Amino acid sequence: MTPFKLTDELLVDIRQLIADKKNTTLRSMMKEFHYADIAEIADELSVEEATYLIKLLDSEKTSDILAEMHEDVRESVLNNLSAKEIAGELEALDTDDAADIVGELPKEIIQEVISEIEDREHAKDIVDLLRYDEDTAGGLMAKELVKVNENWNVLTCVKEMRAQAENVTRVHSIYVVDDEGKLKGRLSLKDLLTTSTTTHIKDVYISKVDSVTVNEKGEEVAKIMSKYDLEAIPVVDEIGRLVGRITIDDIVDVIREEADKDYQLAAGISQDVEADDSIWELTRARLPWLILGLFGGLGAAAIMGGFEEMIAKHAILFFFTPLIAAMAGNVGVQSSAIIVQGLANDDLKGSIGNRLIKEMLLALLNGLILAVLLMVFTWLWKGDFNMALAISVSLVAVIVVAGIIGTFIPLFLNQRGIDPAIATGPFITTSNDIFGILIYFMIAKVILGI
Repeated sequence: MTPFKLTDELLVDIRQLIADKKNTTLRSMMKEFHYADIAEIADELSVEEATYLIKLLDSEKTSDILAEMHEDVRESVLNNLSAKEIAGELEALDTDDAADIVGELPKEIIQEVISEIEDREHAKDIVDLLRYDEDTAGGLMAKELVKVNENWNVLTCVKEMRAQAENVTRVHSIYVVDDEGKLKGRLSLKDLLTTSTTTHIKDVYISKVDSVTVNEKGEEVAKIMSKYDLEAIPVVDEIGRLVGRITIDDIVDVIREEADKDYQLAAGISQDVEADDSIWELTRARLPWLILGLFGGLGAAAIMGGFEEMIAKHAILFFFTPLIAAMAGNVGVQSSAIIVQGLANDDLKGSIGNRLIKEMLLALLNGLILAVLLMVFTWLWKGDFNMALAISVSLVAVIVVAGIIGTFIPLFLNQRGIDPAIATGPFITTSNDIFGILIYFMIAKVILGI
């Protein structure tokens, strides 16, 4: 299968077909595309063109298209649809996707849309999902699943499974519950097929089953599913009743969103933004960290001002200041990035003390190697051993301190329940610039006897 590629020529053709109202040709063309590809096309069309396309195609396909579209484009398209038309789209979606779309609608029309959904059970499930925060297991789960009662026999179980499977897009697991709806385990399809039809499910089900509660954070659900290679995981309420399941496609979205957020935090962007957002939104996201960098620079300048006499006497110290600051920032960011990655993947083991000692030894080794190279260069360049020694020793000290700071801060933030990704980028760079310059001039002052 050749990967879909949206070209300018294709967009021009589609726009022309819409303008000319060549509906038959347009429908025929869209049949050749996956719904995710049509969503990509719709994102590039005007709101009026995208709305025309959505109204033209069958709801069974357009519902999936809407679920895949960019949120801003989808919101604009939904504003052009009536409550009845939106309800028709929601009818064809799984409850988790339907709830996501309903949650984006203006509050004043949500009730109207829900009332237009003909399948009342489907509407009830959507409303139930809206109770949960979107970043929890309850907000991620879908109501569609296959469950059987432990007291049924195999024959009854098969009949019930056939009825339930009609509403489930993909059957990953068969869950077993008791008379109160509490999750008891899972059922192996092999055991089901090879067991007598009169055997009770409680005699053959597997009691070991991984599950999460409705209030579990999405990131924690992602870690569990990744660790145990699960395609789906059941969700239970506070008293253990089975209320839904989360599938791998929903978790991929969580992982991507979390990675985007951490990347932006590491780059010094304080809130979730995209390239197409307004200048004001982008400014609000970036400015706080830029202000921090400004004050950090002022702090570094103030420190250098305190050593003005020494700089005047040994001007070469001034020329190496950017190098010291850059090395401190780079080492700090490297150390913090490794720690943040380990925390995100749940790979960090052992105590903070052991982690700090390891990072300190690593920084010391790297610092010594770099210091030797720097000392040889400076000595050959200026012919002043003491000056070369002062700069090189300072570099070692700065690198060790930067490594410790870059390791400790994300670990500390994580223990306090703060996203450790905030420690990388401008925060670490600015703090290490200040400490690095202070250490640099203090060591130089001692070695040069000033």
